[in-house]
Amino acid sequence: MNGRAGSRAYQIMGVVNVTPDSFSDGGSFARTSDAIAHGLKLVEDGADILDIGGESTRPGADDVGEAEELARVLPVIEGLAAATEARISIDTRKPAVARAAIAAGAEIWNDVTALTYAPDSLAVAAALGCAVVLMHAKGAPKTMQIDPQYDDVVEEVSAFLSRRVEACLAGGIGADKLIVDPGIGFGKTVGHNLALLAGLSRLAAIGPPLLLGASRKAFIARLDREGAPGERLGGSLAAVLAGYARGARIFRVHDVAATRQALAVASAIEKAEIIR
Repeated sequence: MNGRAGSRAYQIMGVVNVTPDSFSDGGSFARTSDAIAHGLKLVEDGADILDIGGESTRPGADDVGEAEELARVLPVIEGLAAATEARISIDTRKPAVARAAIAAGAEIWNDVTALTYAPDSLAVAAALGCAVVLMHAKGAPKTMQIDPQYDDVVEEVSAFLSRRVEACLAGGIGADKLIVDPGIGFGKTVGHNLALLAGLSRLAAIGPPLLLGASRKAFIARLDREGAPGERLGGSLAAVLAGYARGARIFRVHDVAATRQALAVASAIEKAEIIR
């Protein structure tokens, strides 16, 4: 954690997509130099963590081969690790990519499958000793948005994440290394996403820090008006503030400066209410 984050109750994770097909900024930072420059700009804007991804997990996305994913992310991780003290996260499902990324300077493995993608995912994470984000997703990216069904989405997501936390603890990963994420938009309808946002306090009660990644997600456009992902700042900030009020403390976002300001004000109001 850098010094700036140490004095705050929350952390901001800036998104650096090194892919040609991510839903929000696919192709914008596909070149290594552009991705590094973008990451440094996010740190300047207030990011505590940089999340580097080389395989899009947007709805309908195709899988990316391990060699291609490594070729995309490793030069960016190496460049950023040499240029900033911000923590670096690798957004991947693949243990081999995580292992190489940690060796290159990453400190966090952000796994949308909660270490279930490969049989050795959990063992690799334990051996690496890195922090791990356990995210809930219903189905694979290619098909996850085809009529997802839940009886009680908050209960089911909470139960899944609780089981994964228990599995990680039993597998040798320290409790202080775990982070949980409800996976907004990953196999969920608009109604499911809203129910999860409203019920985040139940997920925060699981124990590990709660990460929220709702930035620019499609449900925002469904609620207001259709438009490009970059036009969803207002809805993204609303989700961040709702999450902060319900116990989320790590926010994975594209718009770091605006998120920093919104959380600074929300935090100041909270402190003023406590000392009133």
